Amino acid sequence: MGKSLCYIISFLTGAVISVMVTFNTEAGKLTSSEVSLIINQIVGIMTLEAIMLLGRKSSLINPPKREVKWYRHYFGGLFGVAIISLNYISVSGAGATIAMAGAVFGQSLSGLIFDMTGLMGMQKEKITKRRIISLLICLIGIMIYFFGGDGINLYIFPSILAGILTMVQMVYNSSLANAKGPFYSARMNVISGLAGALLYAFIFFPETTISGFKAMRDASFPTMVMGGLLACIVVVNTNIVIPRIPAVYSALLLSSGQILAALAVDYVLYETFTPVLLYGTLITLVGIAVSMEKKASR
Repeated sequence: MGKSLCYIISFLTGAVISVMVTFNTEAGKLTSSEVSLIINQIVGIMTLEAIMLLGRKSSLINPPKREVKWYRHYFGGLFGVAIISLNYISVSGAGATIAMAGAVFGQSLSGLIFDMTGLMGMQKEKITKRRIISLLICLIGIMIYFFGGDGINLYIFPSILAGILTMVQMVYNSSLANAKGPFYSARMNVISGLAGALLYAFIFFPETTISGFKAMRDASFPTMVMGGLLACIVVVNTNIVIPRIPAVYSALLLSSGQILAALAVDYVLYETFTPVLLYGTLITLVGIAVSMEKKASR
């Protein structure tokens, strides 16, 4: 797969993330965030099992497998539990654009760190002044979201943490995908995510979880399942493209797709479009473009 196609997939995957987060949030509002989290993982397992069963003879879906460390199998989904919970808090409190803008900054920052350090097996990349400037411009966009509304918006902080954990999860899952295939890695991600979600829900929020399951009878089927279906697309796509392009560029392309799609979601679904959201988005996209221009000139 060529790098140009990887860049396109990264951008589109970012847009899918924003739509996925919106579905998860709406499902959580109708039931509970814990129930939305559990259903998300169950739908993912069923979808990926069906794909792997039907495509068991395909070299893409079921490629030759190599052994990896045991801990590479079982913890990817735990990041997902934290990410979905943080996204629910930030989208519910501040809307999709601000939530995704925080995630943009968190992903960009963590992508830069991965490239600088080579953590978790990522290839080290030279960090240029342009990349630093890009991140600083994105930070200005974040500050506009933070201070530019009716008051200081503290919901930006859980969204930044969600972005950092998203990048960590993607890198973690991609290492398993390299050895076992993207669909195998995605399946292990949702299996471990379901285990983590069940423990989290029934240990810390048993009453709201049970009430949420009862409320499912009044929730629409597409709202409840679309988050899980889109999550499969996100995990498989990132498993394929993350190892093929520098982490900082995959983060920035994902971010571009996320923030543009989130702006559309706020306008169409929540009717919360404001000049502050537009200005913050434009500045953040400028920061992303500054970094990508260097890549294009090579």
